[in-house]
Amino acid sequence: MANSETLARLEKIISEYKDDLEPGTLTPETTFESLDFDSLDIVDMMMACEDEFGVEIPEDAQLKTVQDLLNLIDKTEE
Repeated sequence: MANSETLARLEKIISEYKDDLEPGTLTPETTFESLDFDSLDIVDMMMACEDEFGVEIPEDAQLKTVQDLLNLIDKTEE
């Protein structure tokens, strides 16, 4: 799957947690810290991503940036 399509789907999921996320502003370099995600937000988002993409994300995944999550999704989908 193309990373841009995955990024768009991911942005839709993240916007459900952050109402002020402007469409099209999420980049692979965006950090979850810059989005003001706490650990609970990240866990909820990971579960939503598992449902959306049909992947399993390890609980101990070190997710700092959107790219970290994209890499996990792409790797798991192969």
